[in-house]
Amino acid sequence: MPYYTMRKVLYTIWEIGEVFFVALIAVAAIKYFLIQPFIVNGASMEPTFYDGDYLLVDELSYRFREPVRGDVVVFKSPQDTSLYYIKRIIGLPGEQLEINDSEVMIYNETHPEGFLIGEEYLPGGIRSSWSGHIIITLEDDQYFVLGDNRLNSLDSRYWGPLDRDNIVGLVKVRLWPLPQAKVFGETEYAY
Repeated sequence: MPYYTMRKVLYTIWEIGEVFFVALIAVAAIKYFLIQPFIVNGASMEPTFYDGDYLLVDELSYRFREPVRGDVVVFKSPQDTSLYYIKRIIGLPGEQLEINDSEVMIYNETHPEGFLIGEEYLPGGIRSSWSGHIIITLEDDQYFVLGDNRLNSLDSRYWGPLDRDNIVGLVKVRLWPLPQAKVFGETEYAY
């Protein structure tokens, strides 16, 4: 093989290798720093998310802003960091929560007399019921998370507040099942 042809072949192989390497770095950066896939396992977020739903989790937003009430987040379990959960943020740092059966009352600086949180995100006015009473005050880096299916959810009622460091990211998109594909925005609460 002539020198010129050999050089051209090696240059082509080098170019393919460079493209492959850059693509690999881009995919790794997206997966580990921007977007993470997540498959729902269990019924704790029904009727919002069902077992087997395929979601995309935004890992970038919380680098620029703090989580807000109503965000659905994926996080490392406070009990076993090898497990990941999906729940809705109900209580924010510095707030006091009182949960009495299915009603959640929140006390903070803006509402020292407290306000009852609505659950408008549940379709058809469904109320999640739970029989119990909890009063808890969150520290500056803690959140209180609940599953939408309160009767079938292990959440902050059982293992306490969620530390900010355990939050992986914000659920942004449901890709599967295809008929229920959706991009999620911010949940609005009336105070």
